[in-house]
Amino acid sequence: MTTTHETLDVRADGGVLHVTLNRPRSRNAMTMAMVRELRTVLADAKQAGDVRVVVLRGAGGHFCAGADLKDMAAARERALRPDDDKRPLEPAADPIAEINAKFGELCVAWADTGLATVAVLEGTVMGGGFGLACVVDVAIASDTAVFRLPETSLGVVPAQVGPFLVERLGYAEAKRLAVTGGTLDARQALALRLVHEVHAPEAIDAALQRVLGEILRCAPGAISATKALLARARFTPPVELVRDAAAVFSRSAQGAEGVEGMAAFIAKRKPKWAP
Repeated sequence: MTTTHETLDVRADGGVLHVTLNRPRSRNAMTMAMVRELRTVLADAKQAGDVRVVVLRGAGGHFCAGADLKDMAAARERALRPDDDKRPLEPAADPIAEINAKFGELCVAWADTGLATVAVLEGTVMGGGFGLACVVDVAIASDTAVFRLPETSLGVVPAQVGPFLVERLGYAEAKRLAVTGGTLDARQALALRLVHEVHAPEAIDAALQRVLGEILRCAPGAISATKALLARARFTPPVELVRDAAAVFSRSAQGAEGVEGMAAFIAKRKPKWAP
């Protein structure tokens, strides 16, 4: 992928697409341009057909400091009405709500993609960055990572982050963090299972390479189908999934990946998709 991006650095390495939030002077605070580019990069990766894993990290030792307040201030100015017209804005005409919804749509897109996703979390992981950390499949944190959910301490609501926080941590922990404007270090985040691994800064790249190797040994189509089934299982009793799950398994077992995987196992060789 050779597209030039305003806020991202994008590099392809075999079946892995490395996406780096690239606004280090602002600790990679998220602008609307970054939101749009993250949506586009993910859609392009899916369409390319040769990307199997997307890695998300931040430049300059920080992951993401949340929303860029300049964008929010501009939206607030657009939302102001003349003094002689005090009627509330319609939701569709509310620029602040529109910005917030765009970030929510970004989180949904990353949460729902069939591609495997990994985040490398270093330094500041705040607000919207916290949300992105919740939607990836595998979250690897550096000892330097500090997670903050400051919205309520600023008088606002973690509106789009909240549902994904509940999904990752459960209702009780999500509620505790929200009402305390929570701050967590990397080890506390690991204890809550917000992240899956914590490493010293000098070991983080080796950990990433190991995780990528583990993912790439799995069949891409099987990963996508598994993610879709697990997403349904969050809200569906197991008894109601038995027949559908059986159909998903049958399709995979009779498909090209299933046939190749079984043949490779019997022959004691790597399947064709493995590096």
